Amino acid sequence: MPIADHPPARGGQPMVEVDHLTRTYTPRRGTPVTALDDVSFTLRQGEVLGLLGPNGAGKTTLSRILTTLLLPSSGTARIAGFDVVARPREVRRHIGLVLGGDRGLYGRLTARQNLRYWAALQGLDGSAARARTEELLERLGLAARAGDRVETFSRGMTQRVHLARALLNRPAVLILDEPTNGMDPHSATGFRELVRELRAAGTTILLTTHDLPEAQDLCSHLAMVDHGRLLRWGTRADLLAEVGFARTVTATGVPAAARARIELLPGTVTAEEGGVLSYRPHDEDALAEALTVLAQARAAEISVTAPSLAEVYRSVIEDREFVL
Repeated sequence: MPIADHPPARGGQPMVEVDHLTRTYTPRRGTPVTALDDVSFTLRQGEVLGLLGPNGAGKTTLSRILTTLLLPSSGTARIAGFDVVARPREVRRHIGLVLGGDRGLYGRLTARQNLRYWAALQGLDGSAARARTEELLERLGLAARAGDRVETFSRGMTQRVHLARALLNRPAVLILDEPTNGMDPHSATGFRELVRELRAAGTTILLTTHDLPEAQDLCSHLAMVDHGRLLRWGTRADLLAEVGFARTVTATGVPAAARARIELLPGTVTAEEGGVLSYRPHDEDALAEALTVLAQARAAEISVTAPSLAEVYRSVIEDREFVL
């Protein structure tokens, strides 16, 4: 039996609809804080949205509103056509949520006991709960530790139990908040394969992550949020197009004469430690000319890299780490 089964509707049925969503916190002392500021977007069936932004940008606030854990101050949000405020029970039947951390699991219970308990809460009968639990334990690489207490698990294994719990009811919409945080490389690779499988089965996914290569690899759509505002929204191609041509040529062992010729070409040349030459051409002609010069000069380790999501992110989101 597939891990999910939601054949995409013809034309892509809207599954997550956010319309002018705002959330303001009013502390007892001090000025009100706007965590979400007039955010709107639509996510259709089978699409994967990567929600990107620094800590405190509003990503988790949005996830909590969509999962009925937090009320908006204004605006509306619908999951599978159900309003998150007016129809919270229906919304919960259609969603799976991974927030991670220590909440949501019982440390003194085993992984199997945790999943059977949550399956019962979600209305699965005894045989269905047992079958779904064993299926997910096996699929997420937890079968060998299924009888161990969750409190003995590593952070990465605990994240996998959280993910299994979110998938118990075969949700139509899966909301993942930093799901690979704490996972080892093998587990993270397995998670990405699972996301692709779920997407192919028609599951709609909202993925909050700081891992830009992961987002670029997995997500059909990307949203960049900061200070509660949605700054960019679109497909991967839409956002990567913002950085223009943006290919980078790198090479080592470049003679001074060859470097001088490349510096005359349209674009930007930089030098890095270890004698590495980096050149950002302005267009295809400049790229071809630079590669010809490097080949004639017999430079070593010549490579051309495509524009990355990280370049878009740096151009949109302000750097808070080094602001004095």
